[in-house]
Amino acid sequence: MASFEDPYPEIEYGERRAQKPSRVDLPPKVRRFLWQGRVLPAFWSVGSALSILLNIILLVAVLIMGSQLFTIKRMLTNDVVGGLYYNFLLMDQANITTDIQVEESIPVQFEMPLKQKTMVVLTKDTVIENATVSLRTGGLNIQSAPTDIVLPKGTRLPVQLDLNIPVDTRIPIALNVPVDIPLSQTELHEPFVGLQDVVSPIYWMLVEQPNSWPQARCQTLGWGCP
Repeated sequence: MASFEDPYPEIEYGERRAQKPSRVDLPPKVRRFLWQGRVLPAFWSVGSALSILLNIILLVAVLIMGSQLFTIKRMLTNDVVGGLYYNFLLMDQANITTDIQVEESIPVQFEMPLKQKTMVVLTKDTVIENATVSLRTGGLNIQSAPTDIVLPKGTRLPVQLDLNIPVDTRIPIALNVPVDIPLSQTELHEPFVGLQDVVSPIYWMLVEQPNSWPQARCQTLGWGCP
């Protein structure tokens, strides 16, 4: 059976139970970062640490944004605001050019005068009654004798046409009508100019801003200019 050696033979048992071990002394630099039972110093220590951490994060964010600042500025100037301003200017100077297909029938009413010499052909035997005939042949001489004359079918007669022919009809038409309309001469001119006036100040303000850190230093501080 193992023997037990009492480390405190001179102290009674009851006194030994009530006795607490002494506190271990730590270096001052270590004790400063440990909880010492004081609320306010601990609060200020934690707040200072969080503030430093937040400032570091914000500084890194500012540096990252600063590196992209001029890229964003060029994008806004050339692609967004500059693109809008330039396209509004082109739209005001543009023309609408196209061909319009017209397929329609239009009514036509008029009288067409007709004066013309022509040759007509009889389509059947034609009787001319009470015609005056003068005939001189051989020993026969007849002067202005009334008679009926029969003109056979196929007889060709020269005639002079002089009449007005009424025309009432619809004429179909199919046309390609070229159209060239400058927008600056239409009602769209005023809105386009108004849009240019809205975008123009923003565009020229961005154009005047520096495109790099050296240009920013030159415009702001007046030194380091090339």
